[in-house]
Amino acid sequence: MGTPQASADDLASVGLSVLRSALATNILWIGALKFKQYEVENDEPLVTSSPLISRFREKLGAQKLSRFIGVTELIVGSLIASKPLAPRASAIGSLGAVGMFLTTLSFLATTPKARQEGQGIVSLSLLGQFLLKDTVLLGAALLTASDSLHAARRR
Repeated sequence: MGTPQASADDLASVGLSVLRSALATNILWIGALKFKQYEVENDEPLVTSSPLISRFREKLGAQKLSRFIGVTELIVGSLIASKPLAPRASAIGSLGAVGMFLTTLSFLATTPKARQEGQGIVSLSLLGQFLLKDTVLLGAALLTASDSLHAARRR
């Protein structure tokens, strides 16, 4: 039987592997869905109320914007998954995910439908609750970025 430190390190290693796989899978899956019409429609309240994203929506249209986001997410998810072969690329993907999740979290402030009408700012709607989960994904992206940067330095 190993030492408590070795067991904790093994657990952390397994946890980071699961976290990286889950993060990459979530981003890849969500990116693939951006090519479905229902996803274009689901994203409309978010993109039209965002001062930053609404400008891209005006220039590209809803479907092209959704596809652009989808391609970006597919690239980011693939980069995150590339750690065994390319840890620096994986770090870049994780940092891209950080930016992506910060952007989606900004929708909590810009999307009126993210809160229960007439219930104040802390009463989130289902949409707001959906967006709030990105705080966990943001933490995962930060951890995978750190892990990938450490691996890149060891090479």
